[in-house]
Amino acid sequence: MRRSSVKSFLSAQAFQLAGAALAASAFFSSPATADEIVDSAGRVVTVPSHVERVFAAGPPASVLIYVLAPDRLTGWPRALRPEERDYVAAPYRDLPELGRLTGRGDTVNLEVMLSAKPDLIVDFGSVRDTYVSLADRVQAQTNIPYLLVDGRFDATPQALRLVGGALGVGDRAEALAAYVEDTFRELDTTLAAVPESERPRVYLARGPDGLETGLKGSINTEIIERAGGINVAVDPARQGITRVSLEQVLAWNPDTIVTWDPIFYEAVWSDPSWASVEAVRRGRVYLSPTAPFGWIDRPPSLNRVMGLKWLSRVFFPDRFPDDLADQTRAFYKRVYHVDLDEDALNRLLAWSRGRKP
Repeated sequence: MRRSSVKSFLSAQAFQLAGAALAASAFFSSPATADEIVDSAGRVVTVPSHVERVFAAGPPASVLIYVLAPDRLTGWPRALRPEERDYVAAPYRDLPELGRLTGRGDTVNLEVMLSAKPDLIVDFGSVRDTYVSLADRVQAQTNIPYLLVDGRFDATPQALRLVGGALGVGDRAEALAAYVEDTFRELDTTLAAVPESERPRVYLARGPDGLETGLKGSINTEIIERAGGINVAVDPARQGITRVSLEQVLAWNPDTIVTWDPIFYEAVWSDPSWASVEAVRRGRVYLSPTAPFGWIDRPPSLNRVMGLKWLSRVFFPDRFPDDLADQTRAFYKRVYHVDLDEDALNRLLAWSRGRKP
């Protein structure tokens, strides 16, 4: 599950160590004028009327801020890798790596975050009590307003409008929200005619051995159902990311496997332990592009809209006969601010067919 661990940043010691830096910051976030915004958790947050610098609490938020107002992003949670750079607009490829407050991986260095001088922190994902507590605590300790934004896939249009309003880019937010709503509506109209018996039974294979997956209901796998598939990984008592056994995968026997791990993708075709899985026998294992952000997850943010277009065509090629190249080029221009040249576009499409660049 995204943001499965709340970092040591929460510890009192970390805040004590940062005390001097906080004092020196002179509360740079204090605005001359400010607006009150109700975030997705129902918190009333006082946000500067003009937000110039935004710290993304995690990777999903960094994508959200980038697509809305890239000039406000103070840095990436993780620096872009070489194969990702062509898919991000040039001025923002070299933004510094700042770490993150939430999610798996490195813990943000508090002094690094403060040195970026954000006047707003945005987190995009779960709005459970754990993250409300984190947001309240960070906001109280730093005097930097902290917005919690619902990251569920179906709530994407609302998230765009909420953050777009906070950043003063309401027109772009509205245009993107309408685009996402149109995408959902067109997809739902087509899928309404697909009976349950014709929907693929899908397993999401994470990690090099393919034995990490997302249980039905997880924010990391909701794209499967959104694209018309059926997630075979069901545990009525749990959601989120989990490890499973190969025996469990064999028992589920999915007819379709989706992965973004090239190691697993290369190995699964010749690994005898996977040979009897229906998806492997039928050649229905698909490698998802990950540049600049994963098409189906990693992070669970706006990038999933592109993944939705791709995955629905993987599941139902006869019902979505339009050109994926046209869809990809249009998405990257509209959402990621980049005009893909033929080489960059072809690398992405080749990746979606299993040839990682």
